Amino acid sequence: MRKQYLCGVAAATMMWAVSAQAQSQPSDAQPAPSTAPAAATPEENQEGLQDIVVTAQRRSESLQRAAIAATAVTGDTLVNAGVTDPAQLTKLIPALTVQPVGISSSFFIRGVGATAINSFQENAIAFSVGGVFYARPTAPAATFFDLDRIEVLKGPQGTLYGRNATGGAINLIPKRPELGRFSADFSAEYGNYNAFKTQGGINIPIGDTLALRVAGQLVDRKGYLSDGYDDEKTQAVRATLLWKPSDRFSMVFAADYSHQGGKGVGAVLVPTPVTPNAPAISDRIGAADPRITALLQQLTVSQFKFIPPFSFLPAAALPTAVTNPALDGFQNNTFYGGSVTANGDMGFADLTTILAYRKTKPNLLTYAPGFPGRFIEDDDQMSAELRLTSKSDQALRYVLGAFYFYEQQAGYNNYNQGILANTEYFPRLKTESKAVFGQLTYAVTDTFRIVGGGRYTQEDKSLTGSTRNTSFFVPNPPSVPISGNLSFGKFTWKAGVEWDVAPRSLIYANVSTGFKAGGFYPSAGRNTYAPETLTAYTLGSKNRFFNNTLQVNLEAFYWQYKDQQISYVGPIEATPGNFAQAGVTVNAGRARMYGAEAEVVFQPTRNDTLGATVQYLNSRYSSLVYNAISSSGAPLVTSCAVRPDTRVATPPTRLFIVDCSGKPGVNAPELTLNLNYEHRFELGNDYTLTAGARSRIETSSWLNLDYLDYQKRGSSTTSDAYITLTAPQARWTLTGFVNNFENSTVFAGGLTRPITNTTILTLRPPRTYGARVGFHF
Repeated sequence: MRKQYLCGVAAATMMWAVSAQAQSQPSDAQPAPSTAPAAATPEENQEGLQDIVVTAQRRSESLQRAAIAATAVTGDTLVNAGVTDPAQLTKLIPALTVQPVGISSSFFIRGVGATAINSFQENAIAFSVGGVFYARPTAPAATFFDLDRIEVLKGPQGTLYGRNATGGAINLIPKRPELGRFSADFSAEYGNYNAFKTQGGINIPIGDTLALRVAGQLVDRKGYLSDGYDDEKTQAVRATLLWKPSDRFSMVFAADYSHQGGKGVGAVLVPTPVTPNAPAISDRIGAADPRITALLQQLTVSQFKFIPPFSFLPAAALPTAVTNPALDGFQNNTFYGGSVTANGDMGFADLTTILAYRKTKPNLLTYAPGFPGRFIEDDDQMSAELRLTSKSDQALRYVLGAFYFYEQQAGYNNYNQGILANTEYFPRLKTESKAVFGQLTYAVTDTFRIVGGGRYTQEDKSLTGSTRNTSFFVPNPPSVPISGNLSFGKFTWKAGVEWDVAPRSLIYANVSTGFKAGGFYPSAGRNTYAPETLTAYTLGSKNRFFNNTLQVNLEAFYWQYKDQQISYVGPIEATPGNFAQAGVTVNAGRARMYGAEAEVVFQPTRNDTLGATVQYLNSRYSSLVYNAISSSGAPLVTSCAVRPDTRVATPPTRLFIVDCSGKPGVNAPELTLNLNYEHRFELGNDYTLTAGARSRIETSSWLNLDYLDYQKRGSSTTSDAYITLTAPQARWTLTGFVNNFENSTVFAGGLTRPITNTTILTLRPPRTYGARVGFHF
């Protein structure tokens, strides 16, 4: 079936190519919207603030005229801010929090997201590059280079994006080849932590109808922590070939390869009642540092020397009976893929197809949870999308389409916590998803439009494999088969209105829905969870005033979250009635989020730009109940209500039911404020000097479902500053920069380490500084 689907789209693509060659080229023909240059494009003769052209709604339009809650960041801003990995996006977009974990990057928008802790999980924020959806949470690594822009859509995107877009979508738009023009750009950066970063791209015209762009990135930085973790070592290359035989047809062939090495994400031991002698987190002493591992071994002895089975061990073996972080962690992750995108102008509408294949092969050993986690995956993904997009200059505008997705995964996951819990599982997962969708916009008058759309998704998943839990009591258990099948259909929709109250003022209101697919977790017993859904109510306004020098955008929102999926280290059945610990995902409850966001950009002179974005967010779980496990039999460490589980576990293991209903949302700061200012000095002879600064200020927020004060991310301020000398015609630039010049120590994520109840948390980057040189030909 999937072969027929993909072959059908490929055949249609070839038919368009032939017809495009045969058709004449009328003088009024326009290129398809999706082939328009994806850049910060000013309106014709526009003065003051410039517009950014986006394709967030599957057609090219000014972000300022798009009736959606979205933020766009240009590629130049990303380079200037030093963003080379997903986690660094947090400082640029108030609504977004990126939580690095050992195996992936977990995205949260306004508190909606998923912590991807093993091979079974997927993000709740749809992530795509060049229009291709990336299914695996590990895949966003090494994609942040040679970009035209990033688009972040806030709120469910169930109509145009579909599955796994509960909280929104993140679109990376790479730079595109240009016909008839040779160009090249290159930048190199060096900073503290022995950080070397370089990226560049070259555009090569090939005759009148072909152009090739080849771009690459190299990042090599020592770790931020004393044990060498939190380093960055990536190599990536992307090649894009544009064929445009006429104004009515184009094809883009893209291929990429990237590798992620180094030691990977690290963590620190947090001072708590259990570990009062832990060093200050501002010292950034990694959890695998010998000073920390010695402290953890002493803790194991003091906690368990009189408790079976630890009391049965020889004294020399007791300190290592619970596994602790070590220095041998590594990443050897490989990603590659290719896509073909065809755009054809059919006169009445534009037809777009995207065929894509991706390979994701993470291979890593991480100690970010506080114990060794070993992950190996071999994932294959195929996707096909077909879209028919109407012209923009008509009363009824539409986007109609179909989407097909197929993925198969083979993996090995191991959580080794010591003699009480060493859990392994070998999942083999398959996913097939098919969808049809459409979104219509009808202009009732010249200034008032109504919007409606829907998407139906049919999804089938299967699991085969095995799991095994080794412990002191069962030293050599057999592998236990795990399996399952899931099939469900889901309809998501959107309805709204748009009103141009003035030439540069827009008011919009809409209701939209989205969902994240259900799935499996590694248990011999019950091992499935259902889809989650979110309904969002949005009222917004976008405005330009004072001769296009002041931009004021406002948004109010109310979100209802149902059947929320949460992922954590919880109980599984290693064999029927025998409970162990593993990464578990369950539908744990309901939540609601409401708030408002205001964005102001002011350009009082042609050389000054000031910006401020503030978000207020009130997020709370109206119902949140889940199961928990203690392999050592010790009480749970949580501020939520706890009661015994009625299921019986083999001692010393104990099972609990945890009720966190009424608690605030996770990764949901109440207030977030982003500020920026930039001034350009004109030095004469067309040289300029640009000085700028940006700050992110956020209030405290909870990191996980334990709701412990010492695991809470505190209020913080982190600021960047830079100064850039630019030569005439931007032939070269020289930049000096400092990021997080306050050297704030901010928690990024983490949890209570099971068995010992120690707190191991990851950190956002410390103060970094350096210089960057860039060339443009």
